[in-house]
Amino acid sequence: MAGRNPLSWVSSVADWFEQRGVYVPGEDNHTVDPWRDFGWLIVAWLVGCGTFILFLAMAV
Repeated sequence: MAGRNPLSWVSSVADWFEQRGVYVPGEDNHTVDPWRDFGWLIVAWLVGCGTFILFLAMAV
């Protein structure tokens, strides 16, 4: 039943980002990788858009 819990999905996404590595300030010897450097911002934006769309769908 762990697959149905939304918090387990968020936890697995967090684990995925941590396994890929996180941005360390001052580490300028690599190119900008959007998923590595801004992954949490992208995921938060997608979750926010999805929540907004669900809110509008329920309001109709």
